[in-house]
Amino acid sequence: MTVPTGLAGRTLFITGASRGIGLAIALRAARDGANIAIAAKTETPHPKLAGTIYSAAEEIETAGGRALPLVCDVRDEAQVSAAIDKTVERFGALDIVVNNASAISLTPVADTEMRRFDLMHQINTRGTFMVSKYAMPHLALAKNPHILMIAPPLDMREKWFAPHTAYSIAKFGMSLVVLGLAGELRERGVAVNALWPRTTIATAAIENLLGGKETMRRSRKPDILAEAAHRIFLKPARSFTGQFLIDDSFLAGEGVADFEQYRIDPTAPLQPDFFVPDDVPPPKGVRISAD
Repeated sequence: MTVPTGLAGRTLFITGASRGIGLAIALRAARDGANIAIAAKTETPHPKLAGTIYSAAEEIETAGGRALPLVCDVRDEAQVSAAIDKTVERFGALDIVVNNASAISLTPVADTEMRRFDLMHQINTRGTFMVSKYAMPHLALAKNPHILMIAPPLDMREKWFAPHTAYSIAKFGMSLVVLGLAGELRERGVAVNALWPRTTIATAAIENLLGGKETMRRSRKPDILAEAAHRIFLKPARSFTGQFLIDDSFLAGEGVADFEQYRIDPTAPLQPDFFVPDDVPPPKGVRISAD
């Protein structure tokens, strides 16, 4: 099988692509001339979170790609199935799926409302499972098909669960889909991998919901995940599968040496993200805060 050298003409289905990490991955692919289905809920502007499926589509086409904005709630089976069918109908194929949509609530068990628990599991674990399930028949026909989850390595430690058990279970649920589905699809030549950031990533969710402007200063740009995802999609699907990758470690292995380009504020110490295993050190020269 010939592995492509770029993403020109290939079709990506990205959940949660109206903003943040999902949009960054879409724009990186668009620069190659890819087709991108933007599967997200946001039709109208949110007062605190910029971006809609339509504004994302404009950015993607300006960057050189072809865009298909799709209203899609990953909790809704009919919407997911229809969105994938519309993508294949519009572009003729499906090559790559990115399960990026995710909900977060950092509360301990006693303070977690069951509706929040249900929301995180419906979007994170169930949504990832369902999007992958409906995409599989189409991906099996592609030349170098990939499924990528924005999900952490399976590092089962108390410290990752105790402060926010519900969120951790839901997020690791996405990782468990990677583990199982990689095995299911290996013989069919469909790669299934996970990608996770070493540091917090500067998104509207970080600024408005999780850490404010100070955490934004200490974060990296979504571009680091976009570049890592792009390089993953160019790997041979039959052999590069079942991987749980940390963004900068993977890029360092690809020959990337300049990680300063991804920092929001070069004077601020980088804020570590959750779920990064202790035995995966940062690349040489990269310093992460011990906070």
